Amino acid sequence: MSTYTIKRGDTLSALAARFHTTVGALASANGIKNVNLIYAGASLRIPGHSGQSTFTPAKPKGNGGVSAPSVGGRPGGSRALAEAARRAAMGMGGYSSQGLCATGVSRAILATYGIKVWGNGNQIDNNLPRNKFREIHIPLSEALKIPGLVLTWEKTSTRLGSIYGHTAITLGDGSSSASDFIERNTLAGNASRTGLKIFAPI
Repeated sequence: MSTYTIKRGDTLSALAARFHTTVGALASANGIKNVNLIYAGASLRIPGHSGQSTFTPAKPKGNGGVSAPSVGGRPGGSRALAEAARRAAMGMGGYSSQGLCATGVSRAILATYGIKVWGNGNQIDNNLPRNKFREIHIPLSEALKIPGLVLTWEKTSTRLGSIYGHTAITLGDGSSSASDFIERNTLAGNASRTGLKIFAPI
C-alpha cells in the first residue's frame, strides 16, 4: 500500500479511477465516512498499489482487477464502471427499460469517474472525454465479455430509439449490459440496432 497527498480539486472518484481501484476501497482504507468530502493536503492510502513513486498501479491478480490495459489480449474495461452501471440500472428500471438509457450511463460514469456526460443515446459517444475513453473496434460478442465498456448505437427499431439511439455499459458476463435497465441478451437486442460504437476506459 502506498500514499498520495490529496491536491486541490481532487475527488475520490477521480483518484479511484487514476489508481485503478474503487471509491469504496479508498474510503475503507482511509476511514472516510463521506466520500464526497476529502481535504487537500491530507494523505490518502492507496490499497493494492505498487508503491512506486510514479504511482503505477499494481498489476491485478488474475482477472480480479478493477481495470487493466488489457484482459487476455483484449482492450481493458472497468469493473468499477460495470458495477456502477448495474447499480444505476437497478435503481431505475431493474429489468424493464424506462426510456432513459443515457441517464443511466451518465450516472454510472459520474459515480465512477466524477465526470458528467451529457446527451442522449446517440450523442454520448461525442461527449465522452477522450482523455478518459477511447473508441475500440472489436465485435460486440467480444465487448460483452469485458466489464465497463460503453456501447452506443445511433438508431434502434423503436420510435424513440430511431430519434435518440441507445447506450449501455457492458457487465462483462458475455451477454448483459446496463443503462436505465439491465438487458440480459444485448446480442439479441443488437439485431434491431444500427451504428454501434464501443468505447473503453483509458
